[in-house]
Amino acid sequence: MQRITILGATGSIGVSTLDVLARHPQQYAVYALSAHSRVEELAAQCRRFRPRRAVVGTAEAAAELTRRIAGLGIDVAYGEAALCEIASSPDTDTVMAAIVGAAGLAPSLAAARAGKKILLANKEALVMSGQLFMDAVREHEAVLLPIDSEHNAIFQSLPGDYARAPAHAGVARILLTASGGPFLGRAVDTLEAVTPLEACKHPNWSMGRKISVDSATMMNKGLEVIEAHWLFGVPADLIEVVIHPQSVIHSMVSYVDGSVLAQLGNPDMRTPIAHALAYPERIDSGVAQLDLTAMGALQFHKPDYARFPCLALAFNALRAGGTAPALLNAANEIAVEAFLDERIGFRDIDRVVRRVMDENEHGAAHDIDAVMAQDARARAAAADIVATLCRS
Repeated sequence: MQRITILGATGSIGVSTLDVLARHPQQYAVYALSAHSRVEELAAQCRRFRPRRAVVGTAEAAAELTRRIAGLGIDVAYGEAALCEIASSPDTDTVMAAIVGAAGLAPSLAAARAGKKILLANKEALVMSGQLFMDAVREHEAVLLPIDSEHNAIFQSLPGDYARAPAHAGVARILLTASGGPFLGRAVDTLEAVTPLEACKHPNWSMGRKISVDSATMMNKGLEVIEAHWLFGVPADLIEVVIHPQSVIHSMVSYVDGSVLAQLGNPDMRTPIAHALAYPERIDSGVAQLDLTAMGALQFHKPDYARFPCLALAFNALRAGGTAPALLNAANEIAVEAFLDERIGFRDIDRVVRRVMDENEHGAAHDIDAVMAQDARARAAAADIVATLCRS
């Protein structure tokens, strides 16, 4: 019986995780659930799955949750320290790290330092502090399994001993597939007029608003490039992004002998979640079997950086190293939030990120304090740029 903590339980990954867990009640038990402000949804999850602990973002949310689940005997807490506590508790075996954005870094790192089995859906933990996070995983013998469909596909396409002997695996390239989002076929000169509603209509995946916008700009793929670098120890020049609109092939690994291994499946996050939960075994995820005969043609294209400048910015940040990825991530979070609030336009997102990257120096990511300080500086700089754009 694995005891599971889900960080970000009310988001799309958290909901999918609970769906998989509910299919296997003899194998998994929920130890703790967290959400930032969706108290009603979290209360419903608490009533169904009866965790021992629940964590929310604020004291007000904690008071409301306590009222809604009175009598269930569930301990309620709030704030970052409480998140870190449930992520590192000796009473949990596995942590689903699914908090979106920089807010997920501290509890994900706490889980690593506690030597947990970590199902990593929070890519910012690696984007912001890849070296620190991977060092913590190795030092404390944590088990790190990727949940992003692309990285999970790569993990499944690599040889089993890759982590122990990557130099002898014969890997030539990592091929990250990308759907291209909702604007793949739209004229570039019309993207200035994109609305938040349009940007959040992903053609294949059901995701939260922030991630949906990141998919539309392909910043999400850029962050995944950085994540792949740290997860698999592959330099930027050996990571290639391939547009694959059907989202059937989730990613591939190309080998020096000319072989290309791929993982295929229907676009449903329950597949990688189930794979990571049960690894190295397999369990039913609730996802329908892939019918290749119904797929028709599968298409592949090179990305257009004029259409997707955020992807190029992410590659630049990876090559620059240090705290440059933290700058990129923080500026993007502020810009996307401003876009969703309709304070800036869609194409202003990459303009804000580019200016923050160009106008702010980056240093060494030698400790978490340096990373968070750079994160704060980038957010302030991005907010200033957003304010300027709002006035213009």
